[in-house]
Amino acid sequence: MINRHLLPNEIDLLVDGDVGFGVAPLRAHVRQCPECQAKVDEARVIVDALEELPHFAPSSIFADRVMQQVHVFEPWHVAARNSVQKLVPRSVPARIAAGVMGIAATTVFAIASLWIGLRIDLLTVVSGSAIQRGREIVASALEGLVGAAFGPAALAVVRGMGTIGLLVATVILAVTATGAVMGVRRLATASSRRAGGL
Repeated sequence: MINRHLLPNEIDLLVDGDVGFGVAPLRAHVRQCPECQAKVDEARVIVDALEELPHFAPSSIFADRVMQQVHVFEPWHVAARNSVQKLVPRSVPARIAAGVMGIAATTVFAIASLWIGLRIDLLTVVSGSAIQRGREIVASALEGLVGAAFGPAALAVVRGMGTIGLLVATVILAVTATGAVMGVRRLATASSRRAGGL
């Protein structure tokens, strides 16, 4: 005989109609305990109501709709492989055509490289002007950065000093920015330690 009220899993055993060595004392207790009898009857009503509910099957596109809302992290190498696989045609004739086009493009590129290589004077002029234009773009960007960071007076000093002044100002700006980032990081670390210690 059980001298306590039944546990939820014991009530489940009785509602499910299980038979076995430990079920007989549970049934005997329910016959003598009105509170446990009420819990068993209540559980039977719930189980019967659940059994009468219609069984629904999810639609065929349910999984697709759920997975569209799930954000899945994809490593870069998997994304690169998938991108390349999307570019490769599936049919054999299309693969052959893509291969022929790739060989043709490579041949044209090789011929163009040889033609430019044979005309080295043209290459020297074009590369020299491209390098000069690149220097001008970089210098302009650095001047804009120094002017925005230190103001027009500092920009005038840097212009007066020339390329060396521009390089010195850029190094000072990089060191200052690095120091600021490290300072903010230390403050954040100290703050989190204090918060953790509370």
